[in-house]
Amino acid sequence: MHDDPAIRNLLAVSLGAIAGALSRYYISLWFLQRFGVAFPYSTFVINITGCFIMGFFFTLAAERILTITPEIKLLIATGFLGSYTTFSTYGLDTITLLHAQRFTPALIYWLGSAILGIFSVQLGVVLARLLK
Repeated sequence: MHDDPAIRNLLAVSLGAIAGALSRYYISLWFLQRFGVAFPYSTFVINITGCFIMGFFFTLAAERILTITPEIKLLIATGFLGSYTTFSTYGLDTITLLHAQRFTPALIYWLGSAILGIFSVQLGVVLARLLK
């Protein structure tokens, strides 16, 4: 890779994002072809597997493997998982607050993100329909 850390970081995030987006796309197609649209199986599976990978990777990086470079962390966590699913970051942020025994902020973040996220989607739908 290039000697400039900013360029290395940019490349790591970009390459991870390509892999994550393609993984999400092909997994979504696979679930759609097999199970249809009655339930959002692909999003459900992608969110759960993304959370698992995030927890697994961050535990390995923090507790087991001491030689994971910043570029590899960016490639996997920010690039791959960021385009595969941001739900994994939501899960990690919640667990980080809980491990720090910051229970009230964890609860506010956990519930607030879910409730306000759904509300915001609906608000976007309403506003877009007003543009007709």
